[in-house]
Amino acid sequence: MNKKITIAIDGFSSTGKSTLAKQLANHLGYIYVDTGAMYRAVTFFAMQNGYINVDSFDKEGLINSLPNIKLQFKFNADLGFAEMYLNDVNVETEIRTIEVSSFVSKVAEVSEVRAKLVEQQKEMGKDKGIVMDGRDIGTVVFPNAELKIFMTASATTRAQRRYDELVAKGDTVTFEEVLANVEERDYIDTHREDSPLVMAEDAIEIDNSHLNREEQFKLVLELVNEITKTI
Repeated sequence: MNKKITIAIDGFSSTGKSTLAKQLANHLGYIYVDTGAMYRAVTFFAMQNGYINVDSFDKEGLINSLPNIKLQFKFNADLGFAEMYLNDVNVETEIRTIEVSSFVSKVAEVSEVRAKLVEQQKEMGKDKGIVMDGRDIGTVVFPNAELKIFMTASATTRAQRRYDELVAKGDTVTFEEVLANVEERDYIDTHREDSPLVMAEDAIEIDNSHLNREEQFKLVLELVNEITKTI
């Protein structure tokens, strides 16, 4: 029987990291962890408690409240994946809005927030058999992961995907608004001092601008099979 491995998937926003990670986890029988959901949940907490808005960001207030933030993933059998719970409340829908997206990169810049979440993420993956996606999984959380994927696509392509997703859910947004959000998040993610978004030296880059979900899944699954046969 092939040994279980750690699969780290990093990349820019709206590249389909979570979709690919869920596909792999379901197929392999691995645990899936959406680290983006964790940062979104902290962001939603900050918004609820008045620590961040369009005019200001009370970083110290948020940092002091970190001990009051309890994050959990609870598996939903009907959906086939785990949903995000913030202080025992399901916030899976609330954290996926454009409003949360507009603040999440700023919250993720805070070193104390990253330290808290990275510690939890490392604990989740200590027994391997895990697929985790985010911005610093292959560089910070699991630098020794057996497989590291770095996903990218043009900003326009990613914005269109995100726009279609939001419209399908009934959100009222414009493409220009979504594109601006994607570009802003790209800048913040790649320029922050603490764990900026960079491709690990041993990661495999996949530009999925012209790949559909099944083509992408097949490509990465072949990489997984190659690695598990050699360990």
